[in-house]
Amino acid sequence: MAVKLHSAQVAGLSGEIIDVEVDLSGGLFHFAIVGLPDKAVEESKERIASAIKNCKLRSPQKKNQRITVALAPADLKKEGPFFDLAIALGYLLASKQIEFDPQRKIFLGELALDGNLRRIKGVLALALAARANGFKELILPKENAKEASLVEGLIIYGAKNLLKVISHLKGEILISPEPPAEIKNEISYPVDFGEIKAQNLAKRGLEIAAAGGHHVLMIGPPGTGKTMLARALPTILPRLDFEEILEVTKIHSVAENLKKDYMAERPFRSPHHTASYVALVGGGQTPRPGEITLAHKGVLFMDEFPEFERRVLEALRQPLEDGVITVSRAKGTMTYPARALMVFAMNPCPCGNFGSDRKPCLCPAQTLYRYQRKVSGPIADRIDLWLEVSYFEPEKMREKSKRESEAIRARVEDAREIQRERFKGRGISINSEMRPKDLEEFAPLGENERKILDDASHKLDLSARAYHRVIKLARTIADLDGKKDISKDHLMEALQYRPRKNFFVYET
Repeated sequence: MAVKLHSAQVAGLSGEIIDVEVDLSGGLFHFAIVGLPDKAVEESKERIASAIKNCKLRSPQKKNQRITVALAPADLKKEGPFFDLAIALGYLLASKQIEFDPQRKIFLGELALDGNLRRIKGVLALALAARANGFKELILPKENAKEASLVEGLIIYGAKNLLKVISHLKGEILISPEPPAEIKNEISYPVDFGEIKAQNLAKRGLEIAAAGGHHVLMIGPPGTGKTMLARALPTILPRLDFEEILEVTKIHSVAENLKKDYMAERPFRSPHHTASYVALVGGGQTPRPGEITLAHKGVLFMDEFPEFERRVLEALRQPLEDGVITVSRAKGTMTYPARALMVFAMNPCPCGNFGSDRKPCLCPAQTLYRYQRKVSGPIADRIDLWLEVSYFEPEKMREKSKRESEAIRARVEDAREIQRERFKGRGISINSEMRPKDLEEFAPLGENERKILDDASHKLDLSARAYHRVIKLARTIADLDGKKDISKDHLMEALQYRPRKNFFVYET
């Protein structure tokens, strides 16, 4: 007798519905799982047999019984322990030890040897896939139930073990459905902008970056506050809305990086400069999102920027420009979202004192040249704001700390609201996402402003991309100022955030 149930697995950042067919027949004992199973799926035979036996039910491991489990579609690689519960229930149903209707139900969960259900990854992605494919009920481990309850339109049943699932399906002791998740967006951050003394120009630059989603490079000697500025940036970003919470939670759940039932705060990722290409970009033998994707809708902070591997830096071109990262491997191509606000920090040289009037630079010319050349022209061209974070007077440290982040975030949210209204129905939401054709409609320049920009373009040797980025930046500054049109002052401020022609030693 053959029976069919439904389960699911993670494929990239999405869920894939998997049909689980179980057939029993007579003959010498044989337990086979077909459909391109990996090692974790193959080993489920032992977990399932022990779990069923320890639940005082008839084990699959008995004489004169052939068990065939087919996981469909057959040409899709099956990975992970997602199917344990569905296979176990399929066997019990096929052997007539229990009876229930499996229609429009999804079964997920890894079985322990004693029959308990263990937590699995990527549940939010699987729940979204179940809803999209018309399923009504989702039965899964209790530990995953709150995460799955973020998805409306599904009845979520969280069970502790196999016996509770069986009792529920038989109608004996019903499991209470998981109530819809309540999102609590009360977040406390460890660093406030008011704790950063001096550096008003850098703070202003980060406010503009937060308002328009512009990428930033901070350059200055060690100890001037670059890292603290970056860590304070999430405190002035708008709070995530419900759809963004779903998107961010799904990514971190798939990456097994979810510390709570959902993520209400914007992610802040700060990979070390020794991080590998795969760790930052994603991929691997079993494709996983990298740091760029884990920072989606949040902040990616790369300290000691030139110390990163060269090909890691060059991989940033696509996410800086398009907000996605494409990973191509022999098994296929995967495109991950990477719409993060990227903040880079670097010293002017390896010793940190190049250009300083306080301390001498000890770096040989060749070392200095090699260090600064790590930031290639194409990467530099894609960075909107170049902020110099310099030494300040020690007397500034006497100033009392105060709370500034809340007031700054209010201004950022007002500017973002202006942008949402402006781009409604256009498929973009912030100024940094504007295409060149959008600039003509949403960021037109007057004759005087156009002349200023043209003159500055000659002096600063701006590329076409940098030319457009200056206009986007000026548009954001105007939004923060509450102005409909871009004025000369907005444009001049935007231009001061471009790097000087002699910003690097190799350009002098």
